[in-house]
Amino acid sequence: MASPSELVSVRYLVDDVDEAVAFYTTHLGFTVHTNVAPAFADVVRGSLRLLLSGSASSGARATPPDRSGSPGRNRINLPVDDIEAEVERLAAAGLSFASDLVSGPGGSQILLADPSGNLVELFQPRST
Repeated sequence: MASPSELVSVRYLVDDVDEAVAFYTTHLGFTVHTNVAPAFADVVRGSLRLLLSGSASSGARATPPDRSGSPGRNRINLPVDDIEAEVERLAAAGLSFASDLVSGPGGSQILLADPSGNLVELFQPRST
């Protein structure tokens, strides 16, 4: 694994760090790098380091009160080779999606919400 300084990091504020770790490692192919739940954990997939911050973490405490509500429209994008197979696999695991599968000029995508409501976009680029 690359060192943390070589990874692209994205912070998600989560309601339950252990639940978030289980979601990302079980369903989306991440591996645990650090886990000091209930405050914080980070999981890695490729060059993406996802910082999972619970309410006791410094990352969550730094969030201004007027911005601490529900997640916004931002999301991480995880490329997949076969989006229909991924949708089938995740649905069989009991997960539900936050959007329908849509296709456009760049490819196909669907949104999945983690246990805290943070969005994950599964994306299959258009074949060239």
